[in-house]
Amino acid sequence: MNQYKKIADELSRLGGTIQVVTDLDILETYAKDETSDLSAMPDILVRAETAQDVSLVLGYCNANNVPVIPRGAGTGVTGGAVPVMGGVVLSLEKMNRIIEIDRENMVAVAEPGAITRDIQEAAREQGLMYPPDPASLDSCSIGGNVAENAGGPRAVRYGTTKDYVLGLEFVLADGSIITTGGKIVKNATGYSLLGILIGSEGTLSVITKIFLRLVPAPPVAIDMLIPFPSIQDAADAVQAILIGKIIPATLEFMERDAIAMVSAHLGRETPFPDAGAHLLIQVDGNDDQAVLDSLERIARIAGVDPEAMLIAQSAAQRERLWKARRSIRESITVESPVFLAEDCVVPRSKIPAFLTELKAYLETRGLRSVMFGHAGDGNVHIDVLKGGMEYETWKAALPDLKREIYRRAIALGGTITGEHGIGFIRKDYLGLACSDAEIELFRRIKKAFDPKGILNPGKIF
Repeated sequence: MNQYKKIADELSRLGGTIQVVTDLDILETYAKDETSDLSAMPDILVRAETAQDVSLVLGYCNANNVPVIPRGAGTGVTGGAVPVMGGVVLSLEKMNRIIEIDRENMVAVAEPGAITRDIQEAAREQGLMYPPDPASLDSCSIGGNVAENAGGPRAVRYGTTKDYVLGLEFVLADGSIITTGGKIVKNATGYSLLGILIGSEGTLSVITKIFLRLVPAPPVAIDMLIPFPSIQDAADAVQAILIGKIIPATLEFMERDAIAMVSAHLGRETPFPDAGAHLLIQVDGNDDQAVLDSLERIARIAGVDPEAMLIAQSAAQRERLWKARRSIRESITVESPVFLAEDCVVPRSKIPAFLTELKAYLETRGLRSVMFGHAGDGNVHIDVLKGGMEYETWKAALPDLKREIYRRAIALGGTITGEHGIGFIRKDYLGLACSDAEIELFRRIKKAFDPKGILNPGKIF
């Protein structure tokens, strides 16, 4: 503790606009992110306001071999922002400006602490759209989205965060500030550092500015909810829709247990409460008629009676439909504060086999599960609730439980995570999805960016 008091004093004298915090009550609030059942106290909290602040902090910590854990809004669910090895939590929450919405070049420039929803709204005011929409978009930061390569419901049509990052300003562990890319669409100059940094989970650098590609905002978007007797029926409809050359903006699914849990949590019955699965579909386009034509084609291709689906006719109805989808994680937390959250990826056609067989397996273990996710891109969320199980029994069961879930996804041609990352809670299972040679290459890249290993130690591998 005396060592970190000295470090705190020295950090306070670095200059800039650095704020150093050692109050235990405040530090405790930075000991967790949204990961269930994981916390670790930081030794020091540092709030930075500029790239120069970040440079000063990293330069000092690198010279003194002090671990640094970059933190955005703390909404991650794999322990990426948890200081599992102690050290300095470097918070970027004050670096939250949307610097510019460049309408002419269709580019947004933002600091890492800017909230994703705020960027979307600022772009929409200019007739533009930033498409990625993670479930936590009201609270997550764009820097965290980049660090995790966040996805979301619109990924089926528009892609994920990586598809919209044109440039980054970032700070290496030694304090060097580098900018790569910018307001340019093409760039074949040297290695693609963007491709390496996006999804690197704070282990290679600290991102301090982000250049985001924007697209024209479609003037019309209509949402509809279609019930199906089973997950298999819903998945068959998804395949038919996509093969039929319709790419909706969103193509989300919820299975029966998710529908029931959300209904109980919200205190109101969701539409079609007895369905085995729901598909929540959004179609967007340039005019009402084109969108309505697409909706009719979807109903026809999927073999659904138009009377047996719900079309949102107003913003309030649209919000009501999406409230259920975006409340799943919250309802799970209320039901069981301790739970396992997985986000495996499988080929779209394998979703029914993966989920139904996995749910049956979990039931043989006496475990309750809730399954939902992105039917359009095969990214499925499997949340397993601890419920009334004894805590020690639960903890002892987790390693085999995780391994079995991952084994099943990989056996079907998938992998262990689609948008949440490896972080701390999955690092022991990376070898299931990646070869030894691939992991060794990861380590060599890490060494090149962060020779002393001070950035977010204990994460990924």
